[in-house]
Amino acid sequence: MEYAIDFGTSNTVVARINEKGEIATVKLTDYSSLIADNPPLIPSFVYVQDAVTEKVLIGQEVSDRGLDSKNIKGEQRFFKDFKRAIGSQVSMFVPELDGREVEFEFVGEWFLKGIIDRLPDVDSLIFTVPVDSFESYRNWLGEVCEKLTVNQVRILDEPTAAALGYGINGGGETLLVVDFGGGTLDLSLVKLAFVQPEADQPKSPLGFLLKWGDRIIKNTSASNNQNSQIAKVLAKTGQNLGGIDIDNWIVDYFHRELGIPKNSLITRLAERIKIALSSTESTTEVYFNDQTFESYELTLTRSQLNQILEQHKFFANLDSALDRVRQQATRQNFDLEKIDAVLLVGGTSQVPAVKEWALRHFPLEKVKAHKPFEAIAHGAIAQGWELKDFLYHSYGVRYWDKRYKKHNWHRIIKSGETYPLAKPVEITLGASMPDQPSIELVIGELGEMNVEVYFEDQRLVTRVLDGKQVAVQILNAKSQAIAKLDPLGQTGRDRIKVFFQVDEKRTLRITVLDLLTKQNLLEDMSVVQLV
Repeated sequence: MEYAIDFGTSNTVVARINEKGEIATVKLTDYSSLIADNPPLIPSFVYVQDAVTEKVLIGQEVSDRGLDSKNIKGEQRFFKDFKRAIGSQVSMFVPELDGREVEFEFVGEWFLKGIIDRLPDVDSLIFTVPVDSFESYRNWLGEVCEKLTVNQVRILDEPTAAALGYGINGGGETLLVVDFGGGTLDLSLVKLAFVQPEADQPKSPLGFLLKWGDRIIKNTSASNNQNSQIAKVLAKTGQNLGGIDIDNWIVDYFHRELGIPKNSLITRLAERIKIALSSTESTTEVYFNDQTFESYELTLTRSQLNQILEQHKFFANLDSALDRVRQQATRQNFDLEKIDAVLLVGGTSQVPAVKEWALRHFPLEKVKAHKPFEAIAHGAIAQGWELKDFLYHSYGVRYWDKRYKKHNWHRIIKSGETYPLAKPVEITLGASMPDQPSIELVIGELGEMNVEVYFEDQRLVTRVLDGKQVAVQILNAKSQAIAKLDPLGQTGRDRIKVFFQVDEKRTLRITVLDLLTKQNLLEDMSVVQLV
């Protein structure tokens, strides 16, 4: 059976096709929360009982045992918001439990494996990822999948899945998906269309294949459809900004106004206040400080929350993200005013200020927000879809900038390129010293960020930057020598030519030609899977 997993910063949703052939959200006993008016959501919580034996509690069972707001004997055994930290280059505190360092990657792996172990008859999985995730996060996900006894694993952008999850009929609509979850903000402009496949042409799977076993799982539901549907991504952008940041801002507000401490209990109360303000104009939570024996009434109005958001450049950040999508759409000769619908998904999209922001930019009849939690998982499990996409990040090679006396990056593949590339990108390199035995090349995935993520008070927080900064993930840290030179390289002349290609499976490949010997030193070598 195939399942789709929307692994979220705050909540995780699992979906499948049930016995009636309908898309359904999976309820897992002990793990799923049952909150009125909400579907079965699995809180993205982990409590480590024993780090050595990897015995953990997951999801709602952590809250049911009262383990979500305290740590025992000063040890940090309760984890939340760990998705944001996975693959992050931010220096942060790594707790040691039972004599073992517990990194956030371990916590995420235990969480996903715990869920998958509870699912019956799993032979195929679809994972969704934020559009702004770097290779480090996606490679971590691939490493987790390698350890699973599952025949096939696929991956799909969260905003694209959300468009499919809203049940748009694919008659040529262009949709703007605003996916605002606990840890990330993703905007994606997606065009849906019907195409008639060739009689002998098999349908492409949804997203990108991460893993397959000895056999490929046959998609019987898709093969029974007369039409294949294409979701073409016209523009997309994302950043580390989400509901947990609003929680942190509310905590900071009460700390400043009332002098209360910053701790996990206050953060939980702040989250409850934020959720309550989605349906009421004012709300109050009571906090009792067991150190000073003082009680505090934490009262906040919707207007005050909007002021907090304004102070932290929340709306300016949303406007900036929308502008980036508009610019990409313009390059595709598409006017953003012509979109058919704006889909709000993710728990943070329920904050009234987010919908008010959307209505400032788009007509009421185009803004849809009735499926905030399930749209991504339901869209990922939808049958019969083929995805046409482009490269979200740019890719470049590192060089020494003599002017500024530091390393810099030369862009070789631009963001927005479709793949496979029409023709390889070429660069020519020479030796930098006499009798050089080899030439190294550091290849990086380049992105832009205007939100800084850092570690403070044992929490990951964000800050909006005044200008954009380049964020880089090195792709070949362990294999930087791309050419061994025989005879040895000498300065003052070109020695090798490197050809870069991204194939139809999003694999970055290189070919290296020795200009002196006229021999290929590397031929069509895979560098990294750009999943």
